[in-house]
Amino acid sequence: DKYAPLKKTIKDIFDQSRQHYGYRRMCIELRHMGTVVNKKLVYKLMKQQGLASKIRRRRRYNSFKGHSSNIAENLLNREFDVDQPNQKWVSDVTEFRVANRKVYLSPLMDLCDRRIISFTVSTSPTTAFTAASLKAAFELEKPAKELIVHTDQGFQYQHSSWRDLIGKHHGVQSMSRKGNCYDNAVMENFFGHLKAEMFHGEVFHSVDALIAEIDDYITWYNTQRRQERLN
Repeated sequence: DKYAPLKKTIKDIFDQSRQHYGYRRMCIELRHMGTVVNKKLVYKLMKQQGLASKIRRRRRYNSFKGHSSNIAENLLNREFDVDQPNQKWVSDVTEFRVANRKVYLSPLMDLCDRRIISFTVSTSPTTAFTAASLKAAFELEKPAKELIVHTDQGFQYQHSSWRDLIGKHHGVQSMSRKGNCYDNAVMENFFGHLKAEMFHGEVFHSVDALIAEIDDYITWYNTQRRQERLN
């Protein structure tokens, strides 16, 4: 088999990627290693070995249905590409169910390199829980003035704890339009990858086990996971 060495390399990369890479990211990793190979061949060799990345589930988007007294303008306006760090951050909250309990994740992402700057995990989606992740991001990055912080219209982001933190650091608040998930598509995309690659199909026997795995996944996502957009 003339492709035996390449097959072994692909298998090794697949295992090192926590068995998450499809053929597109596999090609990026191979090019990074100095091996230029056709995508169709990589797809074929992965299929022969039964190597398949997990497929993200489609989910129905549920918009915030509560009051809307402090709605900010959509300043981000789906302009997700940024040249410099700490110009545009996005955030949202996602929910997990484990051991008959709900667990919530609140990350902050920098749109420049799609890195997760900070995150908090809680069993209750309180305003303090989301504000803690934003506070940690400001303390870590110390961004310049006019940073745009974009979210949906969730009650946590209308609360003074969130709005005051942004104002204190001379940032600008931005919100998606009502019921429009595409206005925060990059964060929605991250949640899709996170749940497909780390959560769905896995068994967690405790909240602590899930939190440890989230921490491990985000570290891997920030430092090792290949991104097609960044080549």
